[in-house]
Amino acid sequence: QFAYDFFYQPVPEQGQGSGFIIDKQGHILTNNHVVEGAQSVEVTTADKKRYKATVLGTDKSHDIALLQITNAPDLQPATLADSTHLLVGQRVYAIGNPFGFQGTMTRGIISALRSVELPSGMKIDNAIQTDAAVNPGNSGGPLLNSRGEVIGITTMIAGNPNGGAEQSAGIGFAIPISTAKAVLDDFARYGRVRRPSMDVVTLEISPDLAQQIGLPADFGVLIERVLPGGAAERAGLRGGSQRAYLGFTPIILGGDFIVGIDGQTITNKQDLSNALNAHHAGDTVTVTVFRGQKQFNVKVTLSDATQQPTPGEET
Repeated sequence: QFAYDFFYQPVPEQGQGSGFIIDKQGHILTNNHVVEGAQSVEVTTADKKRYKATVLGTDKSHDIALLQITNAPDLQPATLADSTHLLVGQRVYAIGNPFGFQGTMTRGIISALRSVELPSGMKIDNAIQTDAAVNPGNSGGPLLNSRGEVIGITTMIAGNPNGGAEQSAGIGFAIPISTAKAVLDDFARYGRVRRPSMDVVTLEISPDLAQQIGLPADFGVLIERVLPGGAAERAGLRGGSQRAYLGFTPIILGGDFIVGIDGQTITNKQDLSNALNAHHAGDTVTVTVFRGQKQFNVKVTLSDATQQPTPGEET
């Protein structure tokens, strides 16, 4: 799923976005693309006061940035909800500064929960799709539930294929706040984001392909290659050795076939990504695999993908 990002339009001298305060110390969450490349950042609060802001950390892969303002009295932090159990049809509210109209609220519902791709090529897992009206200036603002709790960070909209680039199709996306919480935890503990990885290159398996190559389960993720010295290799997992073609695409067969992590069924790459993103680098997970027709569990200590080069699509 690819979404055209309305909020990434270049602004030569001055850009504008939204954000929200998360604690009394003046920490603010917004989008990375709101502050990326900025020489200075200024925050205007709801009472119209202006403060110079410091960018404490950014995570381009999740499009999240953490800012801080100081000497700001009587701050009212937003309440962060749990976004892991959202429901399609749930009512939501978006607050931001669309087209510079400060403090604008719009409402809608959760239309879907899906993986979407940023223009940078990065993916957001379990992005919240909504029909609440969002426009340039909403970027980085909060998406709220009916209790006024933050469930997501508004980040982009899908463009109308029959209209101009600046015409909304009524499809907006927000980063789940639970994803942001994990990023915040990494900022606090390490001063940067650590992305958990098994250090494997994988192939998603469908029932037809499973039958063709004789796999013992209809769905899962086949390990084509394990990275030398990586988490999977250290745990004893194996990549493939048999070269083949899927249409015109070269693939490697014969590797371990992942069907579960920590008791959770893994049917595709999205499931695998979700399972890993629920952990931190350094955590140990139990991976259920088939090697041939034999099923067994392997303990894998996840590595930090941000500390090594990424040769190809890796998880």
